[in-house]
Amino acid sequence: MAEYKLAVTTGSMTYAGTMDHIYVTLIGTEGQSERTELNNWGPDFVTGTTQTYSIKPKLSLGELLLVRLEKHSFLFLPENQWFCSKIVVTTPEGELLFPCYRWISNGDTSVSQSFLHKINNCFFTVLYLLFFILLKQKSALACQRIVKNLVFSFSEYVAKHWKDDDFFGYQFLNGTNPCAIKKCSKLPPNFPVTDEMVKPILGTGCSLDEEIEKGNIFICDYKIMDKIPTRMCGEEPLQMPASMCLFYMNPKNKLMPIAIQLNQQPSEQNPIFLPSDSETDWLLAKLFVKSAHALEFELVVHLMGTHFLAEVFTVAALRNFHPIHPLYKLLIPHFEYTLPINTLGRITLLGTEGAFEISTLGNEGSMELIRRGLSETTYSSLCLPDNISARGLESIPNYYYRDDGLKLWNIINSYVEKMMQYYYPSDGDVSKDRELQGWIQEVFTHGFLGNKHSGIPSDFTKVIDLVKFLTMVIFTVTAQHAAVNNGQFDYLSWVLNGPLLLRKPPPTTKGQSSLETILETVPNIGETARFAVLSLILSKKYSDMVVLRAHSEERFDELEPKQIELDFQAELFSLSDAIQTRNAELEIPYTYLNPTQIENSITI
Repeated sequence: MAEYKLAVTTGSMTYAGTMDHIYVTLIGTEGQSERTELNNWGPDFVTGTTQTYSIKPKLSLGELLLVRLEKHSFLFLPENQWFCSKIVVTTPEGELLFPCYRWISNGDTSVSQSFLHKINNCFFTVLYLLFFILLKQKSALACQRIVKNLVFSFSEYVAKHWKDDDFFGYQFLNGTNPCAIKKCSKLPPNFPVTDEMVKPILGTGCSLDEEIEKGNIFICDYKIMDKIPTRMCGEEPLQMPASMCLFYMNPKNKLMPIAIQLNQQPSEQNPIFLPSDSETDWLLAKLFVKSAHALEFELVVHLMGTHFLAEVFTVAALRNFHPIHPLYKLLIPHFEYTLPINTLGRITLLGTEGAFEISTLGNEGSMELIRRGLSETTYSSLCLPDNISARGLESIPNYYYRDDGLKLWNIINSYVEKMMQYYYPSDGDVSKDRELQGWIQEVFTHGFLGNKHSGIPSDFTKVIDLVKFLTMVIFTVTAQHAAVNNGQFDYLSWVLNGPLLLRKPPPTTKGQSSLETILETVPNIGETARFAVLSLILSKKYSDMVVLRAHSEERFDELEPKQIELDFQAELFSLSDAIQTRNAELEIPYTYLNPTQIENSITI
């Protein structure tokens, strides 16, 4: 009679243990064991502990395939859920790992319940929700003190330099939204910038066409804002102009704004603003550009482009992959806590009196912007190498988001490729995997609304295509989210650097603005405090933050995948060292894509 030893590990999070009865059945190729209760002397399933049990089946099991767990309440007490991390079974043939990492209920194993402990630990979120409410009742002086106490470290640099043109340009490459700018290969017909206008910037003897030909001219076009709904302010709707901004990479390798048009159609009432205009005219024009930039960033690039896409990938995975499927094991660590944080975010950001309700767009305009953003999202825009190439930014200097991002993309791609070659030796293995096909079909249908023009695949027939898509998924929910999320407090806590609300219409003539005009346009003190707190909340790091592929769960038990994981982690450590060495030489270190700063999943 063979003996099987089971090492059963209970999770270390709060309330992971249970007093309930736990039963196990071992299932092999030749039969299964008797249903056996796991019961040692004293408490068995205590938080953060491992207990060992022995099972001696009456009949041969053959090769062990599965471990079935059941839980039943202890006596008359209410149900007490149990988080089982893993079970290691020592068989006559050797040691086998059976990963679980889920909450187990009576007669039900529900992955969704594994998210509950994270919400229990999010006390700071409740405090900030109360803080938002209290802000409405505080005096202007009290709010001013709050904002003053919040703004520190890099935000002090932003507060000092937010009006500088070179810092304005730098942020379009390495700030919170490094994905909006692109090379200008031809000046748009509705943006009639002339050589005479930009002569003071380009210098004598230089023409705009020549600089375009050299690849030194870049553009941001916020036509996505054209005619978008806005909220009411008193009896009048606020205005969100669809601005355009032209940039010049000067001989000192500094990206400088050289022309701004605040609406799409040129006219006498829609002048082109220039650095040579009055200081307040130029500053006001930049404020409207940065407001559009910040709103598109928060709602499209960040919320829709990482959080909501991660939710699509997560829900489709939970619906289609069995927990023993290799893609479940690969992806599920990158989906932890995404569903609860998105649920909370819908309330605090887009709900009644949420953060975006007081923005220029309000909730209706915010939802419309997300819809427009989704309709313009393509597969190539989500794949960083294709994205960089499409925007013509392969060689623009000082673009650290690109430099670090492409290295990360390649490391992730190599890791995924090795994993998929192990589990899918041929293209045929991909084609006949029904769980995989079900997953991508749901992503295409429910996430991208069946839009064939998006380029998102609806099925997989080749390993190489699967590798690219999985690379995109992991990059999106880890590196891309870090790049657009982690700098929010740094850049946006000084609210004038990226105002989500502008109270006055855009200027229609030059020479009429003043400091008073700017003060009337930007958010008031109470609104400023709320936006500053929002940037703090959205950049918050947990004390138990898990960095990229550093999760403690052991899901793969084969030797080769384990070695692939170790090699992947070694490459990440090497990249981290290289980034730190480079940053030591920079005036503004770019840290957001350092692997030590990238969270393994979207949790905030």
